[in-house]
Amino acid sequence: MFRYIEKEARDSITAALEKLGIKVPPEIKLEEPPNPQLGDLASTVSFELAGELRRAPIEITADIMSVIETPEIFETIESKGPYINFFVDYGRFSSRLLESIQDDYGSHPSREERVILEHTSANPNGPLHIGHIRNAIIGDSLARILRMAGYDVETQYYVNDMGRQIAMIVWGLLNLDRDLEDYPGDKMDHRVGKLYFEVNQRLQENPGIRDEVDELIRKYEAGENEELFRKVVEYCLSGMEETMKRLHVHHDRFVWEGQFVRDGTVDRVIESLRKTGYTGENDVLYLDLEEFGLEKELVLTRSDGTSLYSTRDIAYHLQKSEEGDVIIDVLGSDHKLAAEQVGIAVELLGGKRPEVIFYEFITLPEGSMSTRRGVFISVDELMDEAHSRALDEVKKRRDLPDDVADDIAESIGNGAIRYYIARLSPEKHIVFRWDDALSFERGCASIQYAHARACKLLEKASFTGEEDIEDGWEPEGDERELVRLLARFPVVVEESALARRVHPVAQYAQDLANTFNSFYRSTPVIGSDFEGARLRLVDSVRKTIRNALNLLGIHAPETM
Repeated sequence: MFRYIEKEARDSITAALEKLGIKVPPEIKLEEPPNPQLGDLASTVSFELAGELRRAPIEITADIMSVIETPEIFETIESKGPYINFFVDYGRFSSRLLESIQDDYGSHPSREERVILEHTSANPNGPLHIGHIRNAIIGDSLARILRMAGYDVETQYYVNDMGRQIAMIVWGLLNLDRDLEDYPGDKMDHRVGKLYFEVNQRLQENPGIRDEVDELIRKYEAGENEELFRKVVEYCLSGMEETMKRLHVHHDRFVWEGQFVRDGTVDRVIESLRKTGYTGENDVLYLDLEEFGLEKELVLTRSDGTSLYSTRDIAYHLQKSEEGDVIIDVLGSDHKLAAEQVGIAVELLGGKRPEVIFYEFITLPEGSMSTRRGVFISVDELMDEAHSRALDEVKKRRDLPDDVADDIAESIGNGAIRYYIARLSPEKHIVFRWDDALSFERGCASIQYAHARACKLLEKASFTGEEDIEDGWEPEGDERELVRLLARFPVVVEESALARRVHPVAQYAQDLANTFNSFYRSTPVIGSDFEGARLRLVDSVRKTIRNALNLLGIHAPETM
């Protein structure tokens, strides 16, 4: 509906310009005024025409206002200096909007554009930790947004089964006379992490072990020990997948990097790069990128001839280029140089350079949490802590059966983590603070609470969805602001997808929840003269908050 309002405004300006004999610019820009008293839309078309017409914008606006006709969706059109401001007829528009909001509100038609989105892709050498969580949440949320915006999206996890870390774990299994089941812990990925930590300690005590690990890498590339390497990786991945499932993070496909060595793709990539004329050799084969503005060359093979992660990554991106129209990677900001190098190499070979979303890192205030090892905080521990804190908050507020309280706490705890990370642009560093994340006055809990409030109100009113919207209903105050916000949701989805950003959806959900909570306190619904209209409004808010939270991978509880 918001796009419809924009179209009506542009069409009225176009008709006015044609009446005046003024050439219509290719784009008539519209913006939302900072204050609703200035209207719902404002056009700067007079500024765009001023240079060509050699006239003051305010004079052009006066001419346009003398001939412009007001479409029925608007109450009035006014000039505010050189701006042309459109005021929506809320009596007419609100009913149309509420009637258009269905369960899938915010969804867009198919764009017939396939997106391959890679995210998380943590090395399977231990549990996911707080350093991985931002990647997973940004990637999963963006995939949800892109799908609602009409894209065909496949999410992929790139499994590093050929790196040194995995070879170290295999070395441990071959030399420490212990199996993975011998290590403590309920989850497989945590056991792998303990073995990896032990091998690291052995390596510090005896640096010669590094040569044995290198030999394992060479043998694995040659096809030896495949079963053992696969066992380690699958064992760890199974635990990591449990964690991601609990966090509502999903991958459509796991792509193992070893396949690109075994099927000969890496060899073909290296040979193709040689033919570009940009390679050189100095103990190792490298790609000279100075002509592309990078002083640091990209090393393509080790001195012993085995492949490097970068070469396998190029092969992987060439595969993604064949499978998708748009390639998106989510990476930490410390990968900027490597991503630029790989992107250049992929383009040299005719592939698509990926769009890369770089994010800064997330930390916790000192002393807020710790682990027995004191090295990192696992995502499992983070979620357990969130659950525990949320359960305390739930029990303070309501006396509920243990299973119900536990389910609500899980929703609030996971929502707190996902929302706290999604709410900021990826370029900003995050310090995770529990009091902010679990606040019922702000943050995700307040949004979930707004949804639960809406559900409770509708249940109390025995709402059926068939209620009539009364004639004469003209929303004012918080009602009007809710209508304005509801109309914007499909636009927020579309713009977030195009910008490849998650945080606008998070901010939108907070704005909608805040306005609804204010409406809930100030506006009578049941028994009012406009009960039908207001119940339909509440139901529309419920659907929209639920859909917005779903885009962020967050459950919308019906009771809290």
